[in-house]
Amino acid sequence: MSTGFFSDERCFWHAGGNYAFTMPIGGLVQPQVGGGLPENPETKRRLKNLLEVTGLMGELNLRSAEMAGRETLELVHPAAYLDEFKRMSDAGGGELGLRTPFAQGGYEIAALSAGLAVAAVEMVSRGALTNAYALSRPPGHHCLPNFPNGFCLLANIAIAIEAARAQGLVRRVAVLDWDVHHGNGTEAIYYARDDVLTISLHQEGNYPLDTGALADRGKGAGEGYNINLPMHAGSGHSAYLHAMDRVVIPAIEAFKPDLIIVACGYDAAIVDPLARMQATAETFAAMTARIKTLAERLCGGRLVLVHEGGYSEAYVPFCGHATIATLAGSTITAPDPLAVNFRARQPSPAFDAFLRRSIDEMAGMLGF
Repeated sequence: MSTGFFSDERCFWHAGGNYAFTMPIGGLVQPQVGGGLPENPETKRRLKNLLEVTGLMGELNLRSAEMAGRETLELVHPAAYLDEFKRMSDAGGGELGLRTPFAQGGYEIAALSAGLAVAAVEMVSRGALTNAYALSRPPGHHCLPNFPNGFCLLANIAIAIEAARAQGLVRRVAVLDWDVHHGNGTEAIYYARDDVLTISLHQEGNYPLDTGALADRGKGAGEGYNINLPMHAGSGHSAYLHAMDRVVIPAIEAFKPDLIIVACGYDAAIVDPLARMQATAETFAAMTARIKTLAERLCGGRLVLVHEGGYSEAYVPFCGHATIATLAGSTITAPDPLAVNFRARQPSPAFDAFLRRSIDEMAGMLGF
């Protein structure tokens, strides 16, 4: 029994092509790394490199996986969507949805990214691994069945859940999304179901702009099985742990899942360019410790973390290392080079008290 680490070099080769948010590439406009996309391979590659340099990689059970096959992908995505994605991928790439550009071969790389999540969930569910981390890229939590957005082309976590359910490996799954952006894709897929609990901690009003409201609790059979906690900009270490203690842990305890999956984004970190939160590497380690303990108590330790966002090339590796070391129960550390500075920049006592009160109010409205 050990902690699995699922990765594949080909996932780092996913590219957005000639793409930028604010101005077209060409003439005197020099392309940025990754073709102008904040979602570029360096955050993930540098995380993997840091694991190797510190020696933590040697304590992990290293795995890759096959691409998720068409039959598996169709457990979540309509055939027409997959056909169009494959056609455009073979023809040189393009963009299917909102902020989801891909280059030639993008279909195969996205299927491989989903395949890493599928394999991680399957091996943990079978008991071959204690827990696991899937370094999936491109990410998946914004992808709806037939509409990709926010850099996400396939719904990696949902595909992994449905593949495991099809094999009879799990019945009830809790998905905790602590990426700073609302997990709208996962929410949409399970909004009317009661066998998957979806919880999203996200910065209020960030991305997407029209989803993630506290009042969105699910519908039909899924009523009450979707939880959104839209947190105020500026939330830091204390607020995130308070959200875990007041809402996340009680909700998952009540649900009693067979497996817990974390949509593990690091873009709530204090230096991330796409958010305004103040989490640190210490925050992600502490949240991981809480959810790991919960998994041990509820479902035999069955826990899988699937990599989502995080856009600071320098800082994501330290957040990821702290998370994975905690998941593996390792004593190997990669000391946060900015820890002292970041602690000094945490919210003032008055603002932190306001943030905690806000979480308490939302918890009350959610019934916790």
